[in-house]
Amino acid sequence: MDFGDGMETFDKSFTQQEPIPEEGVAAALEVLRHGRLHRYNTVGDEVCETALLEEGFAATVGSAYCLAVASGGYAMGCVLRALGVGPGDKVLTNAFTLAPVPGAIASVGADPVFVETTENLTIDPDDLSKRARSSGSSVLMLSHMRGHIADMEALAGLCRDIGVTLVEDCAHTMGAAWNGVPSGRWGIAGCFSTQTYKHVNSGEGGLIVTDDAGLMARMVLLSGSYMMYPRHRAAPPPEAYEDVKWITPNVSGRMDNLRAAILRPQIERLPANVSCWNALYRSVEVELAGSNGVALSHRPEAEEFVGSSFQFRLPDRSASEIEGVVASAAERGIELKWFGAPEPRGFTSTHASWRYAPPQELPRTDRVLSTLLDLRLPLTFTVDDASRIGRILREVCRGGAGGGH
Repeated sequence: MDFGDGMETFDKSFTQQEPIPEEGVAAALEVLRHGRLHRYNTVGDEVCETALLEEGFAATVGSAYCLAVASGGYAMGCVLRALGVGPGDKVLTNAFTLAPVPGAIASVGADPVFVETTENLTIDPDDLSKRARSSGSSVLMLSHMRGHIADMEALAGLCRDIGVTLVEDCAHTMGAAWNGVPSGRWGIAGCFSTQTYKHVNSGEGGLIVTDDAGLMARMVLLSGSYMMYPRHRAAPPPEAYEDVKWITPNVSGRMDNLRAAILRPQIERLPANVSCWNALYRSVEVELAGSNGVALSHRPEAEEFVGSSFQFRLPDRSASEIEGVVASAAERGIELKWFGAPEPRGFTSTHASWRYAPPQELPRTDRVLSTLLDLRLPLTFTVDDASRIGRILREVCRGGAGGGH
């Protein structure tokens, strides 16, 4: 679509997802017809949809165990509880993340310790070392925020050297890898989200993967297994629960069979969808590359990312100028999120907004986020759509062809 003066506009929704695959619809209808939505409500030797989902996802990422839970936030909180994190403890995490990450830390009574963010939107390893020492924290909840993956070989090695247990928040990296190793497989556990805007869609939901039998046994009990843990398939054998089953509280957060039925065919389609997302990402990137005043993230060859969203910075622009870019883009149908806004907007917030966490000085992160813009790239877009978005953004960012205020 064009304005009368020839300027391009865009008229598709940035929040419209693809429909659930027909196989998922059929499986969901079958669950609704028999009515056994609860994962432990089975008949005879029936294997429930949730157990099959766990088994399939464990095979997908190459983990020994998998647990399906109610949300990505619950997944992170469950791992922290199972690790013994509690009130007064300190947990390291990226300063550039979304609210559910510090929220999961706060949910167990611990305090988030935010780590600086680089201009490439990944965690700063030097600052991680410094804050681990000063805080005494022994756990890092690493957020692969917006799909940007740090050098995981170096980071995992650093965590081992400084005695920090690595947990990965993979809400934005399901289907991604670093140097061939799937996201979620670098630390003791990986936490995934199946919320509507993630890489598979069940409205809400989460998955946890690990190779640690003791950790998984505690998490299965925490999730509310009611001593029915033998019905799990991608989980440790019954003897793994003997020492912990009497002392682990039930903090119910199970996934149900309806959501699992919807998710299973989406997991199977994930590799093909990753290729589609990355084609969209590269199409926007090509249009913006080299644009005066626009800074793009470097994606190393080892980073096998999923381009379901796109980020760029305007490092030489003032706050008012960036607000003008956001407004001009909106006039032409492009929905940008700005991480430098003074108050949270929708799903976008920063460490200054999370006042349940102790205030912390993060000058590098503040500088990066003050000029950072972000947009979703749903699979309902075509490559031509993505190219159009890139062209419009290029015009808006340079202030030409009617862009900018």
